[in-house]
Amino acid sequence: MSRRALTLLVAGFLALALAVIGAMLPVPYVVLSPGPTENTIGDVKGKPVITISGRETYPTQGSLSLVTVAYQGGPDNRLDLLTALRGWLDPTIAVVPEETLFPKSTSAKQVEEQNTQEMTDSQQSATAAALNALKIPIEKAITVVETDKGAPAEGKLKPGDEITAVDGTAVGELGSVAAAVQRHKPGEQVTFTVRRGDASTQVQVGTVAGDDGKAKVGVQMRTGYRFPFKVDISVGEVGGPSAGLMFSLGIYDKLTPGALTGGMSIAGTGTIDPAGKVGPIGGIEQKMVGARRAGATVFLTPADNCADAVKAAPEGLRLVRVETLDSAIKAIDALRDRRGEVPACPGG
Repeated sequence: MSRRALTLLVAGFLALALAVIGAMLPVPYVVLSPGPTENTIGDVKGKPVITISGRETYPTQGSLSLVTVAYQGGPDNRLDLLTALRGWLDPTIAVVPEETLFPKSTSAKQVEEQNTQEMTDSQQSATAAALNALKIPIEKAITVVETDKGAPAEGKLKPGDEITAVDGTAVGELGSVAAAVQRHKPGEQVTFTVRRGDASTQVQVGTVAGDDGKAKVGVQMRTGYRFPFKVDISVGEVGGPSAGLMFSLGIYDKLTPGALTGGMSIAGTGTIDPAGKVGPIGGIEQKMVGARRAGATVFLTPADNCADAVKAAPEGLRLVRVETLDSAIKAIDALRDRRGEVPACPGG
């Protein structure tokens, strides 16, 4: 072999080796792809997604499916360059900077915990929205999220405790709890009445001075709701708030006579607040692909996501624009009965 040929062979081998090594290098990107689709009026692994106890329910048909986005990568399991390149070539997949899902100041574990909490809050809001739509009375409740490490409340007030009174006075707002605590001097005891499970108990908690010099116990709370019957929602490891609309529709369907869908396969997405307002979400492109693959022919689309949805809607998937739970119900009624207006995403 000539020196020239040997040089070219070695150079080619080195170039190939560098290309292979480069393709395996970790890169700070995350691949987003269509995730699992679950029917909120159906079962997951043999267990109903929505179980209602203490109230009459009715048979359902068809599907009201929530949609999800799966991700690959992250600070604890970085993608290699080759996987990222393959993602860029696939129109059903998005490759986004790692910071989009994992801000630099937040660990992967913290992101997962936040998604779990958002899912819990979403289920509460979804239940409240459905019951409000049905004119079923509900009450506000103040619940403990967590206690600050080393604070007087640690070990005394527990996550899930419902605070019903402070020093014997009933409380119904977060501000009233804080005000009752701050009426004490730092170092004094505060008496909380809490509902823990099915029992009511009183808990004595000391106070310390906050940064403003006022008394505090070191507890994080949120406003929840007390419902007149039990609604359980179980979707496994799905997190985040984007399934709120579909949870509300599933609850509404089970609590009303007749099948809301009329047997149609409907999927959708959107956050929801207790008043029934539907909010935008991320990953709309991947969620529509997942919905169509699961057999959905109708996709309930938050109004603020319509512009992006129209550009990427899979063939055979009808986009229905929704702004509130009420508008979603009316649109489904119109589709089922084949009469009335069905709001569409502009341009769709």
